[in-house]
Amino acid sequence: MTGAQPIDCLIVGGGPAGMMAAIYLARFRRRVCIADTGASRAALIPRSHNVPGFVHGLSGAELIARMSAQLDELAVTRVEAEVTALQRLAHGFQASWRGGAHEAATVVLASGIVDTHPPFDEWRVAVADGLLRYCPVCDAFEAIGRRVGVGPLGRAAGKALFLRGYSPDVTLLATGQGDDEAAMSRLAEAGVEVVFAPDLRLRRAADRIEAVFADESTAQFDMVYPVMGAEVRSKLAVSLGAEHTADGYLKVDDHQRTSAGGLYGIGDVVTDLHQISVAFGHAAIAACTIHSSLPRRLA
Repeated sequence: MTGAQPIDCLIVGGGPAGMMAAIYLARFRRRVCIADTGASRAALIPRSHNVPGFVHGLSGAELIARMSAQLDELAVTRVEAEVTALQRLAHGFQASWRGGAHEAATVVLASGIVDTHPPFDEWRVAVADGLLRYCPVCDAFEAIGRRVGVGPLGRAAGKALFLRGYSPDVTLLATGQGDDEAAMSRLAEAGVEVVFAPDLRLRRAADRIEAVFADESTAQFDMVYPVMGAEVRSKLAVSLGAEHTADGYLKVDDHQRTSAGGLYGIGDVVTDLHQISVAFGHAAIAACTIHSSLPRRLA
């Protein structure tokens, strides 16, 4: 696409947030392009029950396929590439990727996050089978009455307490000695067992996950929620001076605008409430703001 006519908006990221923004902008009759590597975090969701209208839920892959069909109907241009650089121009931006570049009046960063995975060789299959989970807000309802493991301690106390509202059998697998006495007290009061396991590793055990401790003793769980943080993919915006939190989440206003004019942030790259419905809302707000900011289009 090098040398192509500038477009109204380039969307970096083709997950639920990016695709929803593209759908809105295309229906506003704006020239829009999505640049994406095809590795959306949402594609790993085995079944989401928080998407309105799907009584029995749907998988992340099915959601992406359905939204992709909408993009095809709207003839939205898509480039399979990782945008590696974003440069400000006099009237917009230039995005570059291996073998190509494109200019756009505005850019929406919908690049999301990449989870840090636990020491578990079969993590991808375990996620698909619902044994390894990352979002109790999304699926704690499915953990009702199950044996649940959460860890490590430093980041996991809050999630363990949240999950305790769904199951009486929650164990926090701590990879280091806890020094937050207040958190430890809350866990004890709630009946959450804390097991210190600095050399913890995980493995599959039939339809469960088995925690293996340093002395080779084991414990089995119906599901495990690793809480190990994530890489926020905000580097493109940060390179332009966009304000961000210490964890890398972009700071945006009520219209999803970053502090770098013309650059927007939506979805997981701006919030740690990683929800499809939140991504959809961000996308709608950003797309409406972008449409209003651009020169009027006449039929």
